[in-house]
Amino acid sequence: MKKQVVDVFNELAGIYKQMGDANNLYNTQYERPAMMELVPQELAGLHILDAGCSAGWYSEQLAQRGAQITAVDISPEMVKHTHKLLGDKASVICLDLEETLPFQDETFDVVVSSLTLHYLKEWRETFKELHRVLKPGGSFLLSIHHPLTDLKLLEDVDYFSTELIVDSWNKGGKTYKVPFFRKSLSEVFESLLAHFTIERVVEPKPTEIFKKLAPEQYAKLMKSPNFLILKVSKSK
Repeated sequence: MKKQVVDVFNELAGIYKQMGDANNLYNTQYERPAMMELVPQELAGLHILDAGCSAGWYSEQLAQRGAQITAVDISPEMVKHTHKLLGDKASVICLDLEETLPFQDETFDVVVSSLTLHYLKEWRETFKELHRVLKPGGSFLLSIHHPLTDLKLLEDVDYFSTELIVDSWNKGGKTYKVPFFRKSLSEVFESLLAHFTIERVVEPKPTEIFKKLAPEQYAKLMKSPNFLILKVSKSK
């Protein structure tokens, strides 16, 4: 499964660059505005880990605010695009978030993980590692697929199990089979609460620009959110 994730995102890295942000309203006018509202305004001097950097949008935004960025992703092609985008403004590393992280204890002030964690089957060791590398009082901001919305993609649901879903994405005139995992809400929160204190729970709303450009999709999102955003802080 992990190889399939790497392969599909290696392919999508080039597609994302060709399509540009204007063709991806779910990112530009839905997830990102809600996530960025939770990012501290003053970032100068802070060391931030972009855990699942994709093609580098968050890393670029946070670097522009003065943060010191370490960006990581499991896809070599995504890492290549992020490195090309940021150059010496960030340290960009290809690694698996389910493995032990190659960072010292209490390295980062903030961890940001945008739409990444649902590609990992097991979270508890990942959260243990993120807790380890965060400084005392550090923040962890994450977005994931909404567990309740993902139920609609399954015919035979076992709600309290971690279930593999293979979705079909149409990008650049081609269909991609994208695997990810659905967890129950209780598993999401219990995994986090083992190491973090929950500060904010956000079910984002699409922007008015989204409404203007895609009114039918806007109406669907107002009835059933696609994403769940959480801001948590490091517990002692």
